[in-house]
Amino acid sequence: MSTRILPAVGDPDAARSITTLVGQLPAAEPAAPVPDSTSLLDTLARLAAESLDELPEVVLVHDRIGPVPALELIREVALRFPAVGVVLVSADTSPGLFSAAMDSGARGLIGLPLSYEELAARVQAAAQWSAGVRRHLGRGADVFTGPGGKVVTVSGAKGGVGTTLTAVQLALAAAASGRRTALVDFDLQAGDVASYLDVQFRRSAADLAGIQDITPRVLQDAVYDHPAGLALLLAPADGERGEEVDDRAARQIVSALRNRYELVVVDCGTLMTGANAVAVEMADTAVLVTTPDVLAVRAVKRMVRMWERLQVRKAEETAVLVNRWTRNTEIQPALIERITKTKAARTPVPAAYKELQGVVDAGRVQDLDNKSTVKQALWTVAGELGLLKGTEEPAAPGTPAAPALPAPGRRQLALRAGGGDRGSVGRWSKKKGQ
Repeated sequence: MSTRILPAVGDPDAARSITTLVGQLPAAEPAAPVPDSTSLLDTLARLAAESLDELPEVVLVHDRIGPVPALELIREVALRFPAVGVVLVSADTSPGLFSAAMDSGARGLIGLPLSYEELAARVQAAAQWSAGVRRHLGRGADVFTGPGGKVVTVSGAKGGVGTTLTAVQLALAAAASGRRTALVDFDLQAGDVASYLDVQFRRSAADLAGIQDITPRVLQDAVYDHPAGLALLLAPADGERGEEVDDRAARQIVSALRNRYELVVVDCGTLMTGANAVAVEMADTAVLVTTPDVLAVRAVKRMVRMWERLQVRKAEETAVLVNRWTRNTEIQPALIERITKTKAARTPVPAAYKELQGVVDAGRVQDLDNKSTVKQALWTVAGELGLLKGTEEPAAPGTPAAPALPAPGRRQLALRAGGGDRGSVGRWSKKKGQ
């Protein structure tokens, strides 16, 4: 039986060396190397969506892979694709790295420069382990075998644009459609998801920060099962504990939730931190909420430019949702789309705060009337984004459901002239490939 081997190597010279030696292994079926962590995860997800049998038995991860660090990448592959044996390839073969690799889920460590004997032994061991796991997965229906659920982040261009309300309503819409949905509050210093849904619960994302292996049991202990059908992972009640959730912890938390739920909606708030930057980077869909005014749209430009500079997400891969929209406003969704180079949601959310005031003040947003124009718009957006059962594929981008734009006025000219890069990443200094 042949062993399918997928190398993940960013350096072209190293890729050629590894591919050449892998091709000499008996019964080996090497695939073309993937150059970065994003390509690796996308490739494995595509293969897993077809069938468990389509996944390679062994993945070789070079220690200089990027943008996700090698050990974090190994951990994510092990969580999302447990039937794949991952082997780390590194010039460092110290006991410390070996232990860290094993803790992350690797099945072996191969030293550089490569030797045929060591490569053959490690690949064979990983392939045998993979075959055993696949036999187990074939019998256990409750063991995760797919590429993982969908992750959607909701961020605010600035404070007060309706970020949390949007995240809550998108999650409620998905749950009502029959999807197993988790709502995560990654506005770690000032999260309000618990207040919006009338929840008092002492566990939070900070309780998962120091855990090396987030098992389903550990995750369940930290999650609150809301009567509306949502699993809630809340922000800590004490804002200073938010600093405990760094980018490594955030990646683990999002990966664990992705493996357990069909849909994970992450409220990222408006402040860029390491945790929510990781969530946006990992997301299948990133929503940026704005209002149709000059200051908010400038904030959208700053945010998407910062995401691009930090290689978190490209502007054209970001969906902008226009909240508190009216037909008479001079700044319409199509104009925002052109100015920010993003993709505006086809359905804007109308300005109708009177509909919301009662349920927001009571902390029971789940009780918002079905006749509410705000709720109808947000649930329509959920369908456009592919969050509802039976609408897994997002609707093709189209013209926003708004009238034609008026001739450019002073506010539009101010938008085009403004929006300099004055955003700041705060304490977060993560760069791709580091």
